[in-house]
Amino acid sequence: MSDTTVSQAENETNMFLFWGCFIALITTAFGFITRMFLLDDAGIVATLGLDPAQVGAFKGIQVWPFALSIIIFSLIIDKVGYKFSMMFAFACQFIWAVMGVFALSTIDADPERAKFLIYWGGLILALGNGTVEAFINPVVATMFDKDKTKWLNILHAGWPGGLVIAGILVIFMGALPWNIKLATIAIPAIIYFLMLIKVEFPKQERVAAGVSYKDMLSEFGILGAAAVGFLVTLQLMDFFPEGNKMFFMGIGVAMVVAFGAYTKSLGRPLMFVLILIMMPLATTEIGTDGWISGIMGSVVTFDGGWILVYTSFIMMVLRFFAGPIVHNLSALGLLMLSCVLAIAGLWFLSFAQGVAIIFAAATLYALGKTFFWPTMLGIVSEQTPRGGALTLNAISGIGMLAVGTLGFPYIGALQADKEIQAVQPIVATLQEGELPTDKKTIYEIIPYQVLNMEKVTELVADKAPEAQQAKLSEEIAAASKGSGQKALASMTIFPLIMLLCYIAMWFYFKSKGGYKPVSLSDGH
Repeated sequence: MSDTTVSQAENETNMFLFWGCFIALITTAFGFITRMFLLDDAGIVATLGLDPAQVGAFKGIQVWPFALSIIIFSLIIDKVGYKFSMMFAFACQFIWAVMGVFALSTIDADPERAKFLIYWGGLILALGNGTVEAFINPVVATMFDKDKTKWLNILHAGWPGGLVIAGILVIFMGALPWNIKLATIAIPAIIYFLMLIKVEFPKQERVAAGVSYKDMLSEFGILGAAAVGFLVTLQLMDFFPEGNKMFFMGIGVAMVVAFGAYTKSLGRPLMFVLILIMMPLATTEIGTDGWISGIMGSVVTFDGGWILVYTSFIMMVLRFFAGPIVHNLSALGLLMLSCVLAIAGLWFLSFAQGVAIIFAAATLYALGKTFFWPTMLGIVSEQTPRGGALTLNAISGIGMLAVGTLGFPYIGALQADKEIQAVQPIVATLQEGELPTDKKTIYEIIPYQVLNMEKVTELVADKAPEAQQAKLSEEIAAASKGSGQKALASMTIFPLIMLLCYIAMWFYFKSKGGYKPVSLSDGH
């Protein structure tokens, strides 16, 4: 057989494997958006008896376990194999489909059982989704080791592609039962399972180059472990609120000490910088996506989910054409431009009114967020190839941990603050001083206040003239309803921080002669 024939057969196998990975990522998006839309359904939320904070917890549990599974599997994936990881991911996603369908089929008869199944099913789904990322990223980076950023961008078109397909399906299904809507995840899950079950996966780039397991961990280092330990500690403290906080802190410290004792390495400084940047990046993209339907749904007359579908469609299309865009701008140039567009988009979305203006602002936001995630993965893979699957996947895991533990609740806190600011002037004529609020904290480190609407209602009833009470109540309700949109302006702080970091990185690489990928196959 000629070398040309072998090369052609290898390319065909690689592309078949690539598209299997692509559909696996579509499946994760199906699970994410259908469950998010479920928890935005006021009727479902009322039947389950969930308050807004509990809805946030139900959303959060499908995020942070994702991060844990992607990091854990990154540590063992070279031992257990990509195929085992794929089968584990499929099993988790399919189990969630069964749990979700059963829960919603019996929700009216037994809402408590439905609540239990939907909550814990979200954890199982997240474990499966994280494992998908754990195997698809290193597989694609290995197959296309000379053009990683381009192919990782194309691969991650599967995420917005899945959001678009599933989002449209759910919206057009309309009044159909939610158990049917949730069951749609089984379609792409079965497709990628059948595609990948008989395929031979490649040997990971780091393994093929002979880089040891310890050297892989050393690229991540103590600094990376400290970031993971901190976020895991916060999540454990939230998941077990009645637990001993010192015990959870001890777990985090023990993780870092054990990692340091084994590797004896602080890790690559650049890797740690990328880890820090990934936190606001994940909040800008995933955090906003998780809230955008609910936020904008309060100020538009159509289903707010269309805005997420629209921005996801733009992301999907642009990621397919990432190659020439990255070639012309460079990875860092693309990320800097993306930050500027995301800042502009979020700012204009915070006060946009009217369908045309809202979608124009959403277009800017979509253009901004499109290349964040996969381009960061490309930079990590290009600059820390000795870190293998760990550095490539851990950056995603840390991003998801950050958005699940800090991003989602912080965005909620921003909305609570804007609600207070919106209602304050209306109630100011009834009393002097601050509105009745409840003081809270996120993990006892980020203080915020929540408007006590029950006391506000009592205040109107007690101090407003009876003839004005109905009008005041309507004004308060309208101000409260539209306040969440204004929080989007405050969220520009995340891409702004990223922009400053990317500018600093650009100057750093310029001082080194320009940005150049590190190649293990070239002996570097």
